[in-house]
Amino acid sequence: MSHEKKQFLEESAKIAPDKRHRATIKFNISKYDAAVDRGRKRYSDLALAKARASYIKGEAIGQLADYLLEFEKNSQANGAEVIWAEDAHEAIQAVQQILKENKASLLVKSKSMTTEEIELNHHVEAVGVESLETDLGEYIVQIAGEKPYHIVTPAMHKSKEDIAELFHEKFDTPEKSTPEYLTSFVRGLLREKFTQAEVGVTGANFLIADKGAIALTENEGNAMMTFSFPKIHIVIGGIEKVIPRLQDLGLMWPLLAAHGTGQQVTVYNSIVSGPKQAGETDGPEKMYVILLDNKRSELYQKDDQFEALKCIRCGACLNACPIYKNVGGYTYDATYSGPIGSVITPFLKGFSEYNHLSSACSVCGKCSEVCPVKIPLHNMLLYNRRDAVERGDTPALWNMGMKAFEFAFMKRKRLDLLNGKTKNQLGKLQQNALGDQKSLPTFAKESFSQQWKNKH
Repeated sequence: MSHEKKQFLEESAKIAPDKRHRATIKFNISKYDAAVDRGRKRYSDLALAKARASYIKGEAIGQLADYLLEFEKNSQANGAEVIWAEDAHEAIQAVQQILKENKASLLVKSKSMTTEEIELNHHVEAVGVESLETDLGEYIVQIAGEKPYHIVTPAMHKSKEDIAELFHEKFDTPEKSTPEYLTSFVRGLLREKFTQAEVGVTGANFLIADKGAIALTENEGNAMMTFSFPKIHIVIGGIEKVIPRLQDLGLMWPLLAAHGTGQQVTVYNSIVSGPKQAGETDGPEKMYVILLDNKRSELYQKDDQFEALKCIRCGACLNACPIYKNVGGYTYDATYSGPIGSVITPFLKGFSEYNHLSSACSVCGKCSEVCPVKIPLHNMLLYNRRDAVERGDTPALWNMGMKAFEFAFMKRKRLDLLNGKTKNQLGKLQQNALGDQKSLPTFAKESFSQQWKNKH
């Protein structure tokens, strides 16, 4: 058993029975569910919209190399510098070099899971540059010394009382401050930082191939200030974020908003095509776009799982997943949690170490049902399980047990070889087979088939 799997089992056993944690997650996801239900109902034909979005992302992934090269060509024509990063190390090296060349001391950053993936903040601070999150949720988890709990809602695991207590501890704000007060307080802190920072870092919700531009969607305006005030704008985007055409945003942006937050469209939507041009007053003087692979190419080679690269990071599958609701985001020990994280994390962080996440699934199919780009996530989790067995990554004892299970269930008479009394005695040898919170059922003296045979 890998260290990561052992840790997952231990953390799951601790957090699943935690009633306070469950209540917080239930409350926050219930608000999400209500908003998203309204958002989806705005569509006269949601199924058609999802099918079209799936087709567009399928087209982009199907011709990934061509669209990335088109993006690079057009982005360079706009005045941006495009940097290809094979892994997190190369991406970090590129960022550190840019910071060094521009003698930066402060970096402001908008919400980006890709930067979390490469642990940007840690590596930036290692070279003496302050890295400040400007998204409210990201800022909350940063000052708490934590990582994002959720793809879309970083501080979903915290109640408003938790956040008020945190700010009182860190900034001596009034006890039990309201969310409105704390939001205003943070806004005042960050506005000054935006004007002082030499560098701004953003992710990219989409990379628009035919325009060589990036698309950003947000609700707070912090991303817009992140690329507007500093002289240097660095974009870090996964290669899978590419879409073919600017016109595709007309479908993708509202669909992302509807499934991510329930809105018709998010409050701020920006298209950034490069640094400011001659005669322009606003915008950065330099723009760098780092295209991150980080083992996405390996996932791309998989015949059955490559479609996971169609993901637009709306977070819908997390909120629908019964496993995520029970064990929470931190238990996964990965940047991307929930169903999509369970599919892609083994490829990003090591299959032998993280394939257990693909077994953290009830195969209910709800994740596939809610996905706005129709990724068959529950099927991919099964493919990952299959691959783990074929690679020999599953424990020998588990494999023997599954072989015995297969043998017994192939024929009814094999199940009936042992009577109920014997089965109950065997069950006592492994009383915690279903965990500490559940107990094995008691078998009847005769199986149902035997009882049926005797009566009929």
